[in-house]
Amino acid sequence: MKGKIHSFETLGAVDGPGIRFVIFMQGCALQCQYCQNRDTWDLHGGTPYSVEEVEKILKYKNYIMPNGGVTISGGEPLLQVPFLLALFAKLKEYGIHTCIDTSGSVDITQDIKKLITLTDLFLLDIKCINEEKCILLTGVSNKKELAFATYLSNIAKPMWIRQVLVPGITDDKQDLLNLKKFIATLKSVEKVEILPYHDLGKFKWEKLGQAYPLEGYRTASLEDVKKAKEILQIP
Repeated sequence: MKGKIHSFETLGAVDGPGIRFVIFMQGCALQCQYCQNRDTWDLHGGTPYSVEEVEKILKYKNYIMPNGGVTISGGEPLLQVPFLLALFAKLKEYGIHTCIDTSGSVDITQDIKKLITLTDLFLLDIKCINEEKCILLTGVSNKKELAFATYLSNIAKPMWIRQVLVPGITDDKQDLLNLKKFIATLKSVEKVEILPYHDLGKFKWEKLGQAYPLEGYRTASLEDVKKAKEILQIP
């Protein structure tokens, strides 16, 4: 059993609570126009690792515990469920907190349900509550990600909701009000984060010979974030 991994970050501080060991999985079915990890999309790329090889995580156990843990990001982690099932089962033997950063744009299969039981926290990226804009931004509908959030809520699985704020696209007041309304239906949301859009990953698109889709869009300012938080009524 091997997973295709793009890279590792040994001391992450923004992908879940505490200090995290972050694993970036290779492969993604979405095509987010603001993606800062464009090089993770290729489903055939990455380096194959076995669970045993990834156990180097344990070298960092004293740094990430008791308040941190392991976060799986990407790419889209939920495209490699068998590998994550094996990895998380091993991590649970050591009492390590597990977290998945995902779009949730997948069918909720029995294997997905098994993985959810082994996951302590989900960082759920709501790409845009407005379906038309979501399709424009990512190439797919938001129906599956919203259904995923509802499923997590129904089983009381902790989650953080994340929204990338792109001025002129995802900062519309009515869309944010609709997002607020949707979040209010969820029972297990522990935190809502506004992630300001930036173009620091633009060079990765250029390196791959790809045109950057949001060329000309400005990055989100502190004032943009403040306004969005006021609409969502979050600190």
